[in-house]
Amino acid sequence: MKIGVLALQGDFREHRKVVEQLGFSTCPVRRPGDIDGIDGLIIPGGESTTISKLLRKWNLFDLIRGEAENGLPLFGTCAGLILMAKEVVNGPPTLGLMDITLERNAYGRQIESFETELEFRSDGDGAEGNGSIKGVFIRAPQVTKVGSEVKQLATHEGLPVLLRQDNLLGATFHPELTDDPGIHEYFLREMVRKSSRVG
Repeated sequence: MKIGVLALQGDFREHRKVVEQLGFSTCPVRRPGDIDGIDGLIIPGGESTTISKLLRKWNLFDLIRGEAENGLPLFGTCAGLILMAKEVVNGPPTLGLMDITLERNAYGRQIESFETELEFRSDGDGAEGNGSIKGVFIRAPQVTKVGSEVKQLATHEGLPVLLRQDNLLGATFHPELTDDPGIHEYFLREMVRKSSRVG
């Protein structure tokens, strides 16, 4: 299997490093042809307005949305989740895929970034968790509304920070900036490997 990592702006190198350490091959996605043959796509953190503009400039915006709607597993972190959301308060044009509303930079400026332990529930039903994961929050968005089809896999102070809707996975934090590969493992094992596109 091959995992594409959107490489227009942001911390795409860190995502590629984690995925490759888990034994999967990766490729940078910068142009429409780079989508061919990938089994999953990661949209990294960065600056959401810049990434949104570059997606449209390089004709990737509608292509990625269409691939995701056709079942391509998609994992967005921080800015990546902003771009996946259906509604963003004062945000850039988004792919409109995940049924959530969020607010950008809700936790404050860069100096107010923090790291914390989060309880991970892989089924999102509120039952006993699957252990803790590390979350690095840097100018993180805050999810303010969640649709009925969206599962909350982790929360922080009562607010969802890790969410799944079918083939879509989104984190308001940066799992790629920790030494804990658990969220990437979940994406690869439970979403990419079990995808109808792979099987």
